[in-house]
Amino acid sequence: MGNSYVGAKQTTLEQSVVMTGVGVHSGAPVSITLHPADAHSGINFLVVSDGRDVEIQAHCDFIENLTLCTVLGSDCGAEVATVEHLMSALRGLSIDNVMVEIDNGEVPIMDGSAMPFVRAIEEAGIAELDAPRRFIKILKPIRVEEDGCWGELLPYNGFRIEVEIDFETPAIGRQKFSSDMNPGIFREELARARTFGFMADVEGLWAAGRALGASLENTVAIDNDTVINREGLRFEDEFVRHKALDAVGDLALAGSPLLCSYKSYRGGHALNAKAIKTLLADSDAWTYVDVPSVPATVTEHHNEGRGAALLAAANYAADRN
Repeated sequence: MGNSYVGAKQTTLEQSVVMTGVGVHSGAPVSITLHPADAHSGINFLVVSDGRDVEIQAHCDFIENLTLCTVLGSDCGAEVATVEHLMSALRGLSIDNVMVEIDNGEVPIMDGSAMPFVRAIEEAGIAELDAPRRFIKILKPIRVEEDGCWGELLPYNGFRIEVEIDFETPAIGRQKFSSDMNPGIFREELARARTFGFMADVEGLWAAGRALGASLENTVAIDNDTVINREGLRFEDEFVRHKALDAVGDLALAGSPLLCSYKSYRGGHALNAKAIKTLLADSDAWTYVDVPSVPATVTEHHNEGRGAALLAAANYAADRN
């Protein structure tokens, strides 16, 4: 472990990496390049709007739309859609600073999961920066409700996800996923879970100009209460695992990794975003906690805030295995 806590420092990529695919809603080809970025810069998208480069910060303050996917926008009208799977991979692998250059208005859907982004990040390599990692520590419970759905952020010395879904179709039914999160658990338990949809909704989506790039190559499709993808499911409970994957990505729009337990029932992008915005609007509900670089033998004589951050540092350690 050396002379400091693993995970105490911010991270970025060792080198740039390029990915190509199609937008699930636009159906248009798109290329993205993930670039290393300096400490304290966070995750940002670089898009072209009206012939000029525009940076859009990956933060809930810049959410423009939450219909079917998460869309971020700038004051000048530039937008980038479907950011949630990439954001989930970056937060899941504990990457703090990246510039995402994109040549179209939508992050590619790839295979409908976060795993292609995980592999790209691992291909680029993870580099530690000479700056302490900064967490958002939850100080009191925050709960939001909407139409029988609810989400709750609770104080916790780490990052935990507890997601429950309940669909009428027997192809899904009621499913729950609960786990503390770290890079290894994210990679093995969530990253491969794909987005899903219902064939009964397809014609309406197409008529609205949505889901033009959706296919059985990137979406788990349900028709007449049956999964119609030839290969079946990657997990028996792949549906709730994907909802948990989405939650990791949506919560990443807080701007810093969270020290909390997030619980949701029948949630989605809108509810996740509402929970984060409600949290950040209440200055008594959270505080920033930097992780100091300290000898690994020092654990017993820190105050509560520092102790929580040190405990969380292991959870957020960049996993190079």
